[in-house]
Amino acid sequence: MRRARLPAALTALVLVTACTPETDVVSSPVPASQPVVDSAPYVCKLIPEQAFRLVSGVTGPLMEKTAGNENNGDCRAPDTIPQRLEVWWMQEGPGMSREHLNFLIGDRRAVYTKHGGVVLPADLGDGMAAYLPNPPLTDQPYQVSAKFHCGGKARLIDVSLPQVAKGRDAIKDMIELMRIAQKRYGKLYNCTPGT
Repeated sequence: MRRARLPAALTALVLVTACTPETDVVSSPVPASQPVVDSAPYVCKLIPEQAFRLVSGVTGPLMEKTAGNENNGDCRAPDTIPQRLEVWWMQEGPGMSREHLNFLIGDRRAVYTKHGGVVLPADLGDGMAAYLPNPPLTDQPYQVSAKFHCGGKARLIDVSLPQVAKGRDAIKDMIELMRIAQKRYGKLYNCTPGT
């Protein structure tokens, strides 16, 4: 059996290339994740548009549709399917007892816990953030809910997203969106969250 021979010049080139250190390979650091910050304008009155776009990766136009009133309502943006953001708010008062709000947050807590949800920091009240792979009644698996007091009344806010931008920490971002939503709620409805 005859072996194929490489010409001497080709053999030398292969050896030189194999032994040459690569000095032009540069390691680039992973870019720092931009923080979620509160700034106008707002989507659904409670969520900063820029923060929403940063977290969700949504770039298209946002036309919102709001139903309800200051006490109980919801907002969706855009107002067509698929929705990119949904915000619900409820307040203790006529037609919404504190016991019912306790029941609602308890129900959410049970679902979020089942899917490895994260308890919100104590300053945000009673609530959790979670990724629900098969969310009930909606196609928005990223959810955060909190029952908190504002002006001596129990309040509940839910924020839901169908997607989170690649590379973002979904749970951390949802918690920050809730923090901003509660502060905005207090400003809009003249109460101080946590009181």
